[in-house]
Amino acid sequence: MGMLESFDVAVIGAGHAGIEAAVASAKRGCKTALFTISLDQIGNMPCNPSIGGSAKGHLVREIDALGGVMGKAADACCIQMRMLNQSKGASVHSPRAQTDRRAYHAKTKQICENTENLHIIQTEIADILLDENRCVTGVVNAFGGVYPCKAVVICAGTFLGGRIYIGKTSMESGPDACLPARFLSQKLVELGISLRRFKTGTPCRVHRRSIDYSVLQRQTGDPNPRAFSFAVDAAVWRNDIPCWIANTNENTHQIIRDNLSESPLYGGLIHGVGPRYCPSIEDKVVRFSTRERHQIFVEPTGIDCDEMYLQGFSTSLPEFVQLAMYRSVKGFEHIEIMRSAYAIEYDCIDPKSLFSTLAFRDFHGLYSAGQFNGTSGYEEAAAQGLVAGINASAYVLGEEELTLPRASSYIGTLIDDLVTKGCEDPYRMMTARSEHRLSLRHSTADARLTPIGRKYRLVGDSDYDAFTKKMAHISDAVEAISKQTVHVSAAVNEYLSAAGTSEISVGCRMDALLRRPQVTLSGLSNALGLSFALTPDEAEEVELKIKYEQYIERQNKQNRHFSNLECIRLPKPTDYTGIHGLSSEAREKLGKQQPENLAQASRISGVSPADIAILMTWLKAGGGRG
Repeated sequence: MGMLESFDVAVIGAGHAGIEAAVASAKRGCKTALFTISLDQIGNMPCNPSIGGSAKGHLVREIDALGGVMGKAADACCIQMRMLNQSKGASVHSPRAQTDRRAYHAKTKQICENTENLHIIQTEIADILLDENRCVTGVVNAFGGVYPCKAVVICAGTFLGGRIYIGKTSMESGPDACLPARFLSQKLVELGISLRRFKTGTPCRVHRRSIDYSVLQRQTGDPNPRAFSFAVDAAVWRNDIPCWIANTNENTHQIIRDNLSESPLYGGLIHGVGPRYCPSIEDKVVRFSTRERHQIFVEPTGIDCDEMYLQGFSTSLPEFVQLAMYRSVKGFEHIEIMRSAYAIEYDCIDPKSLFSTLAFRDFHGLYSAGQFNGTSGYEEAAAQGLVAGINASAYVLGEEELTLPRASSYIGTLIDDLVTKGCEDPYRMMTARSEHRLSLRHSTADARLTPIGRKYRLVGDSDYDAFTKKMAHISDAVEAISKQTVHVSAAVNEYLSAAGTSEISVGCRMDALLRRPQVTLSGLSNALGLSFALTPDEAEEVELKIKYEQYIERQNKQNRHFSNLECIRLPKPTDYTGIHGLSSEAREKLGKQQPENLAQASRISGVSPADIAILMTWLKAGGGRG
């Protein structure tokens, strides 16, 4: 083996997790290498050409608030932006951008190329070197070249042991017909890291001209779109590219049922576990047999590209079945397939082998993020990559590593779910997963996380100055409104009546009126003749802060017990077999997972409230000391 250049941090893989990890590490002052099998795959979108979505949009805004890459890159490449779930409460509103996938690759590659301390290297990493204390000392490429380093972040995506399936035919491949990572899996097993197989899939890409849009439902962007990045003016981007909605029918479903024997999923060829919340079309037809139709979202992959992506129509059926199946859909009768749909199997880990810092429990300086940790989705990957990059660099620099509590963010919830509960199928973030979702609105991501991004030197001076001014404006306005008395007047009662709520007969506080669902800050301010010097974003946050205050306090009371448990740390390592009274299942699972605090312990399947009470008594009696 030949010695090559030395680095502080090596990041394996340049997908969405790898980009965030590498840029964060480099920005924090570590000499960082970003290794990729192909420079043309940096920031690639091998599946849907979009960023954000329900809960996922929250993650993107949190990444941006911490100083990450994804939000600004998505804004720069946006061709349509929509806010999802607007018919529901503000806590589940979530931005989603249709993006130009080639432009996104170019933008993220440019960001990496222009980041000081970051070196991009095209090569396949085949091994990770450790010393006798299981500390990382370097990585080795497929040609035997050694790159000495102090920390490694594995962001291998779906490349590790990648194998694609179309019908009964399979071959070694990464996503998007790329080369797979062929050697690292075996080396990880030799190091004692247990791997398992997961599976995901993608629909075909079809030619724009072969679709009859006149029979499809048109879907346009929002008239006043919201950027992902807190530092981006939404008025500067393009938002005029439509998407479309088609539907399967009984003929489509019968074609699928008639050819299930050709499916590698149902024929037993695929052994990997697929995503529960993004099933293939054959899975939908089998599992939801009473459904008469399934929606297909027809999405452009870019402005200067004629490929259209059929979201919701992924499959691993043979190509001749794909063609018949697609052409059975109204509007797709003359469809031209440009890239066939396929399923892909890949190696990943059980994330319970990680700490909340995303460091491996049994090694020093080894971290991992993204689909390698058992998740699905670009956004989940990027969120983990950012945390792993911060912590790998903190390990090298001798600084405090970052652990985000569940109450702080969807990122914290995501990571805590992974390292305490694990995942039996590819994990997808959803708002329902967070018990703190009322306070974790996408619009509050900067208030919650930008000070942390500043602490870890990822948020620059200008962005932080803008943030502090915004927070001051919001705080001042909330205080002014709480002190403002609304007297009975014709103008006020006329507004209240028109808004569909009862008039007032005595004076009251302005914030009390604002808590009524029908009352808006702009409408009430106009009726009162008041003016607040706020941007639209600031005004929205002032209104939501006041409207949600009582609901959040109620939620906080419910969660306070668990928050207290977060503060009660458990010593590591602990021999739980010696703690009298614990159930045998609790002893086994606590001993295996070694939770960091009582809150994590309470979320482990099989650990009961009685077990938590026993642990509290044990700690009060001095358990774990000495």
